[in-house]
Amino acid sequence: MRVDKYLWSVRYYKTRSKATDAAKKGRIRVNDSIVKPARDVYPGDIIQLRKDQIEYKVEVLDLPDGRVGNKIVNLYRLDRTPQENFDAKKLIALNQDYYRIKGEGRPTKKDRRDLTSVLNQEEEE
Repeated sequence: MRVDKYLWSVRYYKTRSKATDAAKKGRIRVNDSIVKPARDVYPGDIIQLRKDQIEYKVEVLDLPDGRVGNKIVNLYRLDRTPQENFDAKKLIALNQDYYRIKGEGRPTKKDRRDLTSVLNQEEEE
């Protein structure tokens, strides 16, 4: 089975074309070598892919006939992604929260709505 079709069928990518694009950009490795989308994978292969700033590491257990449901995905792959990769993603998200200090810079839509509601209340009084 092609590596792009495998990653689509075990739900790492929402569409097969996104999996193909990721392989063309060099974000997918099979057994530590960058691969093209048409590279075949076999049970026992280790796939490394980078998606949403996380380095996933997946072992191929079996090849599905087509796209499988979320409940039975674990029959076809073994996720060997270290927990540190997910923790790093959480830290990046927390860092983004502190990027804009409230009250500085251009207001957000929520800030403007709150401001107009306060002004409308003052006018009614």
